[in-house]
Amino acid sequence: MKIPKGATSFCPPALSMHAGSFTGATIRHTFRPQGTRDWLLIYTRAGSGLYRFPGGAFDSGAGDLTLYRPGVFQDYQFSPQTRKWDLLYAHFIPRAEWLPWLNWPEKSPGLMVLSLKGSVLSDQIVNRLKDMIRFTNGSQPRRQVFGLNALEEILLWCDSINPRQASSQPDPRIGRALDFLTAHATEPFSEDRLAHAAALSPSRLRHLFRLETGDSPRHFQEQQRLLRARDLLAMSRQTISEISLELGFSNPFYFTLRFKKQTGESPRAFRQRITGPAVAVTSRVKRETKSRRP
Repeated sequence: MKIPKGATSFCPPALSMHAGSFTGATIRHTFRPQGTRDWLLIYTRAGSGLYRFPGGAFDSGAGDLTLYRPGVFQDYQFSPQTRKWDLLYAHFIPRAEWLPWLNWPEKSPGLMVLSLKGSVLSDQIVNRLKDMIRFTNGSQPRRQVFGLNALEEILLWCDSINPRQASSQPDPRIGRALDFLTAHATEPFSEDRLAHAAALSPSRLRHLFRLETGDSPRHFQEQQRLLRARDLLAMSRQTISEISLELGFSNPFYFTLRFKKQTGESPRAFRQRITGPAVAVTSRVKRETKSRRP
């Protein structure tokens, strides 16, 4: 599909979270036929954003939250009528327990909208959106963790005002599949074992799993491993080899390749960025000490 003139198709690397803001007409026309590998949340503070999708379009106004699932066609820009769009955004990879909170009313398959207009929680949610951006782009060693905590609270409050929340019951079979993948995240992926745990045929499992989560079971399991890897890199003094082994990757080199493909940086670079040089130096000394042992 041809990219419209003046549009960009750039996809940010799929980190645990990438957040920020745009004001006025600074947001470019974004056109991603294949969407992104992560979820995208956009809050309109002022002005209006124009969202196009196969078969239609809609304008988001002040107080609207939009949410894209992974892999969903994206085409958005500031509204030609207002030529102004002040927004806050977050690209993120949800943890398994967040998925039931992400079933918002849909404008188009995979493009969801929730309005905060008139809600008593509007100010609280917006303030936490600002905190999320401030934490994620701050200088704290745990900025990603703080940012994800703020996002988790945002999604919980949004779930409490979601009109689909009362009637939306996730498929219990997919719930069992999610529990199984989370509990067995470090083990080799087995579609047969997973289908047995969910009491589904493999083909039905694949269909329902993508319908409920926007992802494949195999990719979801790897996401859980890599999310855990981020936590271990940020909070532990384990070496990269030890983390790779604990999470069930075949070898540290393969772990590094998968981590870099997902985040855009190596495990070592991620650790240095998140924690500063202290943990990285300690890990190097630990490895060197081990290598000198008889």
